[in-house]
Parts: sequence; C-alpha cells; structure tokens
Amino acid sequence: MAHVAGLVLPFFGLIFIGYVAARLIRQPIEALGWMNIFVVYVALPALFFQLIAETPVERLTEWRYVAGVVLATYTVFSIMFLVSVAASRGAIAEGTIKGLAASYGNIGYMGPGLVLLAFGPEAAVPVALIFSFENIVHFTVAPMMMAIAGGQKEGMRKLVLGVIRSIVLHPFILATAAGVAAAFFDLQPPLPLDRLLEYLAGAAAPCALFAMGVTLALRPIRRVPRELGAISLLKLVVHPLLCYVLLSLIGDFPETWLYTAVLMAALPTATNVYVIAQHYGVWVERASASVLITTGLSVLTVTGLLYAITNGYIPPDLFP
Repeated sequence: MAHVAGLVLPFFGLIFIGYVAARLIRQPIEALGWMNIFVVYVALPALFFQLIAETPVERLTEWRYVAGVVLATYTVFSIMFLVSVAASRGAIAEGTIKGLAASYGNIGYMGPGLVLLAFGPEAAVPVALIFSFENIVHFTVAPMMMAIAGGQKEGMRKLVLGVIRSIVLHPFILATAAGVAAAFFDLQPPLPLDRLLEYLAGAAAPCALFAMGVTLALRPIRRVPRELGAISLLKLVVHPLLCYVLLSLIGDFPETWLYTAVLMAALPTATNVYVIAQHYGVWVERASASVLITTGLSVLTVTGLLYAITNGYIPPDLFP
C-alpha cells in the first residue's frame, strides 16, 4: 500500500496544491491562459515526441489494441447517450455531453503523468496511441452529434473542414506524428534540442496537474446533475472494467499495455467535456460539476485500481 500511496499522493497532491492556491490567491481563470498554452502546445507535445521517437516503429501499429480501447470508450458513451435521449425524449445535444462525461477521461492532463509514474517508460507508446486515437474520435463525434441535434448552424462542408482541422492541427497529434516519423527514420535530435525536449517533458505533468487543480477551484459547483451517479459509475467503474474484458478477449497484449489501457479508462471526466459543453451552450454547469466530482471520487477509485494491479489481484489476461 505504501508503494501505491507513493504513486498517487504526489500526483493528486499537485492537483490539490493547484486547488488550494486558486482558493487562497484570487485570480480570474483567464490568468491561467499562458500556463495552459505551455502545457498543451509545448510541454506535453515534447513529452509525447520524446517518448515515441525512442520506440521501435513496429510497436506503433497495434490496431487491435486501438480498436479495443475505442470500442470500450464508445460502448460506455452509447449507454449513457441512449439512456439520456430516452429519458429526455430526444435531446441529442444534452445526451452527447452526458455521454462524453461518462466516457471521455482526462487522458491528456492526468493520463501521461500517472501512467508513466506507475508503469514506467514502456507505457509511453500505449498512452500516446490511446490519447491520439481517442481524441480523433472525440473531436469527430462531438461536432457531428451537435450538427445532428441542430446546435451547429454551419454548412456540412465547413463542419467537415473544421473537424479535420481540429484533428490534424492538434499539438498532441502533431507531436505524436513527428515522433512516429522520427522512430521510422531513426532520427536523433541534436544534443541541445534533445536536452530542451527533456526539460519540457519533465515540466509537463506537474504543470498540467497544477493547472487542473486551479481550473477545478475556479469552476464552483452550482448544479449537480441527477445523472451524476450513473456518470460516475460508468466512468470510474464500468469503463475500466469493460476495457479490461475487451482487451483480454481481443488479443494477447503486453502486461504494461493492458494495465495502461485500464488505468487510462479509469480516469475521471476530462475538462474538455466542460469546454465542449460551454462551446455549444449545452449542459454547461452540470458538465463542470461532473468533472469536479468524478475527479474527487477518482482519488479512491484510481488508488484502489493501482493497489489491485500492483498486488496481483488483476491478472494481465482475463482469458489466458
């Protein structure tokens, strides 16, 4: 248990420090802008590039793994979406945000730091694959569903171009693509550039987690959704369990890869869900509450999952 505590306490401690700092030192949320730019456009891309570029290229094409992870995520999304649409008699936009709240984990800010701390550098490739392909799907599904719901007033051509642009130009995906190219051609950055990337990569997780704590503190809970119990159960329990079962059924993956996918699936609702809700003006305050509350609950669920993994209670293959 001491080993697990050593993993999660520094991790969640950084979120807590950011939360307390935002409560004690009053600043508007806009003051966080440059920190977010540094994390999203500089530090995390440097981390992804550095880790993927050092990986044998044959390990970057495990499509069965990607398919299993995305299938688990969108099975959970579909469950929440269909239940919501049935209960609200066809509110597709609201159902989309609820579905994302139940399935879109914090795989950008929380994922790399926690997973690499728990499983080491060998987890870098599955983390990058999960992040890249899940976000490609998320960035596609959200605007498409809003267009179907009538929340997107642009023409189809402009909509499709916007979706493609958000995918192709996302800094994480650009960094992943550059890392794959470097691995394929066996390119090594010059020593000064390599050191710069190392410094930036080292700053990624601490800055991201601190910024997340600040963000949570500056978005107080005003409306707790009645669906929060279902969202929390689906996101923190059903999602990782389903991911574990599906990957065990699909193929014989390395132990670290399986545990990485399960831990990424167990992460709380991503702050991007709030951003998407705010962009479309749908379920905004309750999306914020979902992010905050699932993050708080994940202290217990993620700790429990790591304890079960490190003590051998979860075998690396459910169907050996």
